Amino acid sequence: MSSGSTQFGAEFSGFGPIPLSHQPQWYAVRTRSRHEKMVSEQLEQQGIETFLPLVKRTHKWSDRTKEVELPLFSGYSFVRVVLSSNERLRVLQAHGVAGFVGINGVGTAIPESQIQDIRTLLSNNVPFEEHPFLLKVGQRVRIRGGCLDGVEGVLAGHNGDQSLMISLEPIQHSLSIRIQGYAVEAA
Repeated sequence: MSSGSTQFGAEFSGFGPIPLSHQPQWYAVRTRSRHEKMVSEQLEQQGIETFLPLVKRTHKWSDRTKEVELPLFSGYSFVRVVLSSNERLRVLQAHGVAGFVGINGVGTAIPESQIQDIRTLLSNNVPFEEHPFLLKVGQRVRIRGGCLDGVEGVLAGHNGDQSLMISLEPIQHSLSIRIQGYAVEAA
């Protein structure tokens, strides 16, 4: 890079400039369903560092029971790359990769400490439970399932109760519904 150049990479069809770091960073990539292992193996063969956290689960079929290794985060794998156009392109061209996770598919770096925390947890066989990502009061959310499937609003909280504020901004009125018992995700 010349001394007068900026810290931005090439432009990718409508995405604008991609900030480049000179140090490899971890990124999540979305994969096609049940392609996580294949994607990780393929990228490792290309010399790209990957991390695919696997957990052992017991599966029961009508005729047998077997312990299998499944991805901890279904549909995702992690890569450690310098987000240069060359490495980014190699990841995107791997069979089964749907794209980087982040704004406009560019990729949002994941702190090394978070990857290390997951490795530590898995390598020490610490029992854990999967938990939905914590939503914050004031965040825009969507209800999943039930008769309110797809309804969106702002998450509100009062004295430990969570509710969804549905606002009609043009007339400056809101409705509040209790969301206890509903599955809620970020909108």
